[in-house]
Amino acid sequence: EEIQGIASIALLPSGSISGHFVHPPSSSCLGLYGTEIPCARECSRAEDYRLINLTLLDYRTKKETSVIVECRGQDASRFHNVDDVHGWEEDVIKAAKASDPNNHLQISFECETLKADEDAERHLQRFLPALANKGAVVNIGTMKIKGLDLEE
Repeated sequence: EEIQGIASIALLPSGSISGHFVHPPSSSCLGLYGTEIPCARECSRAEDYRLINLTLLDYRTKKETSVIVECRGQDASRFHNVDDVHGWEEDVIKAAKASDPNNHLQISFECETLKADEDAERHLQRFLPALANKGAVVNIGTMKIKGLDLEE
């Protein structure tokens, strides 16, 4: 089953991300956080391409699920599951396969609204106060998640 909702994601200068996903029909809210996986970019990838170890936290059940996603775009990002790990270092390939061994979790996100500078700070102070004044930009957009059961 695919769920769709709105994600608000802060992209920090360090390459880390943090935010929330809200699924309006079920009133569910997931925490999103991730860290960039340091690796040499494969030559056929654009400069804005990076890998993120993304963790989803169901606040209600405290259940965490992680998956490696490809992230493209600088300030206005979009990301989705890694389609092909060919060309990455062996440890990156192992991490990608270990994060979701049954390959059941599918994630897609595309920034529809970018907030930077004062707009980003106001947003962060209201919704993610721990991330205020850290130089983050905020991406807001539709996120689709397939393979995550919110009823557990």
